[in-house]
Formats: sequence, C-alpha cells, structure tokens
Amino acid sequence: QVQLVESGGGSVQAGGSLRLSCAASKVTFRTYTMGWFRQAPGQEREFVAAASGSGPELAYEDSVAGRFTISRDNAKNTVYLQMNSLKPEDTAVYYCALSLKPWEVRAKEYVYWGQGTQVNVSS
Repeated sequence: QVQLVESGGGSVQAGGSLRLSCAASKVTFRTYTMGWFRQAPGQEREFVAAASGSGPELAYEDSVAGRFTISRDNAKNTVYLQMNSLKPEDTAVYYCALSLKPWEVRAKEYVYWGQGTQVNVSS
C-alpha cells in the first residue's frame, strides 16, 4: 500500500514562509505526478500545485503562483512545497497526493493521499 506522509506545517504570521514535505513509500515515485491540495474550513478541497513524474511540467493555482514552489527529489521519494509570502487566506489543511499518471492536475485522478498537515497564517 502506497503511503504518503506530510510534514512541515505550522503557524506563521502573514508574509512568512513554510516548507512542506511529503515522503512517499512503496511506489515507483519518479513515474507519477505528485500534487499538493488544500482544504480550508467549510470549503472544498482545491488544487494548489503539481509536478510531473520525471518531466518538466509544473502547474500552480493562480492565487499561489509566484509565491509557492513545488519541487521533487526522486532519489528521496519526496515532494516539497515551499510557501513564501504567506497570507491569512492560505490557512488550510494541506494534502499531498499521487496520481498514477505521468501528468495530471485533476483531483479526481489522484488515488493516494496523505493525512494532511495544518498551516495557519495569522494577520
């Protein structure tokens, strides 16, 4: 069974930075798309960023483009989300997820999900 374990969440003030990590196990990591999603209280889960398996494809949700950076280290089976210039509206539970496709951004195509890590941004 594929396992995804996130870490790096926490509480910061607006303008601060956090780096989320997601370690994958029991999967040929480099083959598949890794994505980050988030869910704020009372809202639906939304796409944040994605990185293709071994190619250069990257995608970002418009509100985080230019502030967040997704990267992956296939040797370590780990994907990262560097979040800079954080805003209160970035407050949410952040989930990493894996799609069994080499490139995918649609949440319904992600089959494995981590447990989530809380990010709180205060004004």
